[in-house]
Amino acid sequence: MAGHGAPELAVDGTDARVVIVASSWHETVMDGLIAGARRALEEAGASDIGVVRAPGAFELPLFAKACIDDGYDAVVALGVVIRGGTPHFEYVSAAATNGLARVALDEDVPIGFGLLTCDTEEQALDRAGLPGSSEDKGREAAEAALATLAVLRALGD
Repeated sequence: MAGHGAPELAVDGTDARVVIVASSWHETVMDGLIAGARRALEEAGASDIGVVRAPGAFELPLFAKACIDDGYDAVVALGVVIRGGTPHFEYVSAAATNGLARVALDEDVPIGFGLLTCDTEEQALDRAGLPGSSEDKGREAAEAALATLAVLRALGD
């Protein structure tokens, strides 16, 4: 979701077990993303909030699947991949994105997508929900996961 034009999502985390699966690269950015996601989940009343750290963005889908297998109702996947001088950026970004979509569809569990794919560290910091950041993508990913969970629960009734 872009900063401007973003929807106002109705989020209710009551009785929801939600896990934040976060990569370990770019510690300052990740700390901001995790804090934003945690704030959103707490404010929405999530009953159980877990945090699992993955080595990198490539591993996010596997960790998300493992957490779903452990009984979590929703996943907030957070990571950052910053473009470098090799094709590594494209491979890791595509693998993480496609893997997370596959897990969500295969498992019928919402995954809030908070993988930043930026050209520079400054762009990542500006989206990390830190003081002075223009966006809080961790919060947005958590809200998306909860809003999706609410719709899936309503459809299941």
